[in-house]
Amino acid sequence: MFEYVLKFTSALLALFLFSVMPSSAQVKFPTEQLTIQTASGPQVFTVEIAVDGAQRQQGLMFREKMAADAGMLFDFGSSREVAMWMKNTLIPLDMLFIDDKGIVRKIHEGAKPHDETPLSSGGPVKYVLELNGGAVRARNIAVGNKVLSPQIGKAR
Repeated sequence: MFEYVLKFTSALLALFLFSVMPSSAQVKFPTEQLTIQTASGPQVFTVEIAVDGAQRQQGLMFREKMAADAGMLFDFGSSREVAMWMKNTLIPLDMLFIDDKGIVRKIHEGAKPHDETPLSSGGPVKYVLELNGGAVRARNIAVGNKVLSPQIGKAR
């Protein structure tokens, strides 16, 4: 009987500990190098890739900072109109809406932390790239630029 109670208590404790862990600790993101071809030359970033529902839902929420050459690439699997928001996002972001060929179709600069206003792609895209706020201007990124990465163009 004691052994049963001990196992039950251990299982209950483990369940409790996993339930109170931040959700960001449970979601893992692969990383890869991504290059944006701009008028002033290639701009290289190391990005985390969000391809499944849990990864896309978590995104960059609760991050207090991000390296200047970092970002997150959301892959929606097929081209469609998408909307992003900044719920629980602590840092300002620039968002690039990218079609299935890797062409930047729309840019939203300076998305505000915690703003739940939907930011629409305005047309069909397959990817959204989130960068630190101000990166678009600082790196001369523009609509029409080509984005290259192992993930972009990968069949899913």
